[in-house]
Amino acid sequence: MNHKTLFIQGITTSGKPFRPSDWAERLCGVMATFRPPGDSGDPRFTYSPYVRPVLIAKVKCVVIDTRLGDLDPRALDFVMNFAKDNNLPIEEACEFNPATPPQP
Repeated sequence: MNHKTLFIQGITTSGKPFRPSDWAERLCGVMATFRPPGDSGDPRFTYSPYVRPVLIAKVKCVVIDTRLGDLDPRALDFVMNFAKDNNLPIEEACEFNPATPPQP
């Protein structure tokens, strides 16, 4: 499977911040138990490496690693449906490596 990194942006279709203000932390807290095999992180104190909150340009977002679907397809569906049900944009991350010079 081709894995991607996705972002759920916390901006409504009217351009206002999604509420409640801690939505990203709540969603990531629910998903904290979904971890790769051998991960020793405690889900009571750390987020899953597959679903984590970030702040991008002062907008709360959730970063999703689609490898979550390999672990449990229903977990990935849950996160994606959360965004769709709340009309939150989902964007695919692009890769950027500033150490690689541009090719002619």
